[in-house]
Amino acid sequence: MRDHFLPFALPDTDEAEVTAVAEVIRSGWLTTGAKVRAFEAAFAELVGARHAIAVSSCTAALHLALDALGVKPGDRVITTPYTFAATAEVIRYMGAHPLFVDVAPDTLNLDVEQVAAALRKERVAAIIPVHIAGLPCDMERLAEVAGDIPIVEDAAHALPARFGDRMIGSLSRFTCFSFYATKTLATGEGGMITTDDSAAADRCRIMSLHGISRDAWKRYTAEGSWAYDVIAPGYKYNLTDIAAAIGLVQLGKLDVMWRRRVQIAARYDEAFGSHAALQLPTHGAGHQHAWHLYMLRVDNARIRGGRDAFADELRKRNIGISVHFIPLHIQPYYRDTYGYAPDDFPVAYREFRREISLPIYSRMSDRDVEQVIEAVLEVASQLAS
Repeated sequence: MRDHFLPFALPDTDEAEVTAVAEVIRSGWLTTGAKVRAFEAAFAELVGARHAIAVSSCTAALHLALDALGVKPGDRVITTPYTFAATAEVIRYMGAHPLFVDVAPDTLNLDVEQVAAALRKERVAAIIPVHIAGLPCDMERLAEVAGDIPIVEDAAHALPARFGDRMIGSLSRFTCFSFYATKTLATGEGGMITTDDSAAADRCRIMSLHGISRDAWKRYTAEGSWAYDVIAPGYKYNLTDIAAAIGLVQLGKLDVMWRRRVQIAARYDEAFGSHAALQLPTHGAGHQHAWHLYMLRVDNARIRGGRDAFADELRKRNIGISVHFIPLHIQPYYRDTYGYAPDDFPVAYREFRREISLPIYSRMSDRDVEQVIEAVLEVASQLAS
């Protein structure tokens, strides 16, 4: 047993990020400026998008994307109940309604055939798929089903992921990324919108800073002006140069950090693949998994006390774990507002009750990984029914 707690997730930072932040502080320019623009340009090049707009979170990115699409009060937007709160709450920000569609039991991504069925019954303004854990949704089939309906990808987990040979970030009308502290690329807080639509990119950029006309951030530079125009009631969603400086360093390490996650996932697969009470996460043939999460599933019929007991025992052994996700349709707000019952989305509800996420991040040592494996196998044996 470990003699100290292994956190569920840690960012992979070192003196390079410290130096980059110190340079920004010494420059005297702390908020949105040249570092943000450099981060946006490098990110757009990485994913193969024409535009990238840095913002304060993936939630902000999703909100701005829906605003740019002109989603209106009363509209319906298809998304998954098997996601974090942000994915649906941005729909409510617009006064629109989330139209939940259940997930596929293998991938836990949106079930595209159920999306198709929902589109035959309902008129919707947009579709928000979530690439859960970093496994790409079936974007080819989803685009076929969507037709002219715009897709806004929630790619909070999906850097760097590929659908076939194309990076997530270059496939749809909008793609929204997260740089939260647990993500592969972490700036503490932060997000990015990518799009090939120049007019929409302008709208997102303007609305991210109070609806002020373009280049508002230059007001305090030599080439700037005190005069500005407020063209819409915008938001305060801009990213700082401090965060962007961290992001630029992290971009340079992204491939190395991702490859370490791949190694850890492969070691977990090898260790757990033959255990009857454990189900490995789906990889998705022909696609690149980002491995933001390693979502193991427990056979509750074979484990005394089920997933909850399993999770408790791992924490007793100093292994940090999490559960992804408590489906939104059983959360009080959505349950009470829309009258949902747990079995309205039976796959999401069933799979949540047996999912457990194990530590997977590039700062983990080989010994850390082996101790996670030892603990999981020990608990599986102890609780076997």
